[in-house]
Amino acid sequence: MSEIRDFQSMFRLDGKIALVTGGSRGLGLHTATAFLLAGAKKVFITARKLEGAEGINQAVEKLNKLANIKGTAVGIAANVAQTDQIEKLVAKVKETEDHLDILVCNAGATWGGPFEPTPDSSTIKVLDLNVRGVFNLARLFTPLLAAGGTPRDPSRIVIVSSTAGSNVAHIGDHGTIMYSVSKAAAHHMTRNLAMELGPRNITTNTVAPGFFPSKLANGLIEILGGEQELNDSNPRRRLGEAEDIVGVMVYLCSPAASYINGEDIAVDGGMRYASGRHSKI
Repeated sequence: MSEIRDFQSMFRLDGKIALVTGGSRGLGLHTATAFLLAGAKKVFITARKLEGAEGINQAVEKLNKLANIKGTAVGIAANVAQTDQIEKLVAKVKETEDHLDILVCNAGATWGGPFEPTPDSSTIKVLDLNVRGVFNLARLFTPLLAAGGTPRDPSRIVIVSSTAGSNVAHIGDHGTIMYSVSKAAAHHMTRNLAMELGPRNITTNTVAPGFFPSKLANGLIEILGGEQELNDSNPRRRLGEAEDIVGVMVYLCSPAASYINGEDIAVDGGMRYASGRHSKI
């Protein structure tokens, strides 16, 4: 018989402290919810706005009303495309915590349109949040992450990317070239951070979703023919659901994935292999 240590807690996050950027809605809110349900002690969520239907406060209220949780959710307003606001975010976390176990870099920006008229402002927006912001989050939170990691149970960085970082899906009138480039950069940043931070007991991995109905994706879903057409063209005959993303997020941050470092995990039902099926030129 094999001797497997602590199997009952292998997929748990009991006592962990996490921070999820872009945590007030969509994939970020799904992730924060799952972390609390998996036993996390505290989950910080960030977004640019405190108030409103998609602001931090409404999300924190929902999270703290979850049944059968021991932990709490805390909201902090921050624009993580701006380095000074990331510095303030780190300082705010330090007010109550001496370490951080999990950093999920989920906040992201996109832009789509024809190639030649692309405004430079859109490129700046996308790269500042999706690349420079992620790099600075990892860099500035490293001391807190290193303080919580051990050889057997390292701290975790999870970068939420996209399958657009590994294929060429949208060009022409609805092109997303710089968004795709930013996500390819996120994939390679993961590999570099894995090597840089692994010796400091911090693992870094990428989760690359395909289409999940969300504010970020819904416009492109409609342009590409609507949800039913994308369902029919996907090998799994559906788009992504909350459970699909939270399963891999909890896994990567649990003891089960303590030896997983520098990997890209696509969560798209296999759609990235259906060459050209996402494109409308």
